[in-house]
Amino acid sequence: MTHMPNLATSEALEQATQHTLAANPLVGVRARDLLGSLRMLLGQTARQPGVLAQQYLSFLGELGRIATGRSDLAPDDKDKRFADPAWKDNPVYRALAQSYFAWANALIGLVDETRMSKRDAERARFIVSLFVDAMAPTNALVGNPAALKRLLDTGGTSLLAGLENLVRDLVRNGGLPAQVDTTRFAVGKNLATTPGSVIYRSPVMELIQYRPLTEAVHQRPLLIVPPQINKFYVFDLPGKSIIEFALKGGLQTFAISWKNPTADQGHFGLETYVAALDDAVDVIRRITGSEDVNVWGSCSGGITLSAFLASLAARGERKVHSATVAVCVLDMAVARGTTAGAFVSPETIAAAKTASRLTGVLKGSELARMFAWMRPNDLIWNYWVNNYLMGNPPPAFDVLYWNNDTTRLPARLHADFLDLIGTDPFVKGGRLTLRGVPIDMRRLDLDSYVVAGVTDHITPWQGCYNTAKLYGKRSTFVLANSGHIQSLLNPPGNPKAFFLSGAAQPATPEAWQEQATKHSGSWWPHWLEWIKARSGEMAPAAAGLGADPYPPLDPAPGRYVLEP
Repeated sequence: MTHMPNLATSEALEQATQHTLAANPLVGVRARDLLGSLRMLLGQTARQPGVLAQQYLSFLGELGRIATGRSDLAPDDKDKRFADPAWKDNPVYRALAQSYFAWANALIGLVDETRMSKRDAERARFIVSLFVDAMAPTNALVGNPAALKRLLDTGGTSLLAGLENLVRDLVRNGGLPAQVDTTRFAVGKNLATTPGSVIYRSPVMELIQYRPLTEAVHQRPLLIVPPQINKFYVFDLPGKSIIEFALKGGLQTFAISWKNPTADQGHFGLETYVAALDDAVDVIRRITGSEDVNVWGSCSGGITLSAFLASLAARGERKVHSATVAVCVLDMAVARGTTAGAFVSPETIAAAKTASRLTGVLKGSELARMFAWMRPNDLIWNYWVNNYLMGNPPPAFDVLYWNNDTTRLPARLHADFLDLIGTDPFVKGGRLTLRGVPIDMRRLDLDSYVVAGVTDHITPWQGCYNTAKLYGKRSTFVLANSGHIQSLLNPPGNPKAFFLSGAAQPATPEAWQEQATKHSGSWWPHWLEWIKARSGEMAPAAAGLGADPYPPLDPAPGRYVLEP
């Protein structure tokens, strides 16, 4: 038996699914920038010896208290690395943990007390955190009581299993510990199984129409727009499928599955994807007979959707009735304020563009590696312990499988996303031209429902509130008590779930939070009531899928999602 946290827990899943990719890792952090920041920190420390001396004396004093049993240092109760009782009950391990936190606090204090610009301090703090996290005693067999117990309980077989896992990851996973057991899942068999058909295919995307699950349906259909950075079936996972939930609510539901581009599609840019959305909406209108549609976009899909809606408004076209936008930050000033944003500069952006242009695409595996090092405790070291020290197989979670089923990003779209950081066109109208017309979010005139997660480190909820403000006075903002993916995968039934809702009228996120209404449970039923009120009258569901000239082509989930 062992007290090491099992990665098959909801807490571990919540940590791991923070991996979903946002815009800033598209820039990357170059080794030269890391080394430059380290040299800068050392230089500033040398020029301020008093700060170094203060932290050193503080560290020595804490070591004295540890040696005499008078130290109050202790792991945070939420720090799963130190969950084993030995860290509290065994004096050797307790002293080891206290010593670790003592020198870690001294290093962090050195950064905090050294006079540096905010940007330099953020970079230095990131480098120090990487070192501190890597040197945690729990990452070594001798420093991990749970792993030692496991070694004894298994007669050494856990160590052999861990070595096998390590060799396998060196060969197959680029040296990073695997996050998921991929042998347990297959798209179209136990993932993305809601019945439907591809009814339109272009070089950019497949449009899937799902079979109604009710005898009567609302006349105005719903189109779901996924991120280009991940595959679409996060919206159709068993037990937490928003597609199935919408169908059961009587909504005619369609979803886009983006093609996983190769270098031959490296010229696909933001304008390409906006045009694809225009095509999809026109096909849906033709099939359903509805004059307009409701749309849903998440993360980078929300950015693309917003660009599409702004381009429609600029051309005076009314094809969209309402928009749902989830975990999406349009205000690039917020993105620049994150840890990854501290490494964003004209030089790093130019280097990132050049790298993807030379290969035609930006690989999803490269994005995943970058993001893993943004959150190493959650996305590297806990798997290091589980897979190698404990000798366990990686967990088998459908969300993690989807998260590791990465896609590529066309070089042109990658460059377009990077350009958004500098131009901030959703905040500053007229700076982005699509299909020959400059866009301005102030011209939008539709109802919107914007969703965020209070613990989301990828798209901070305050930034998502700014998105709701950009959508105008007819915007409803919803804040779930969860993180990035949990904000999306939020089916009814979780007794711990709650959310806040209210019109996005107050000037600041904090002012909105004070006035918002609190609800228990999932926000999905709240959204369903909202969207049904904007989906028109009920009518008998069609007997079949598609319509002339758009007959069913392939069963859902289609071909594109299966392309490696």
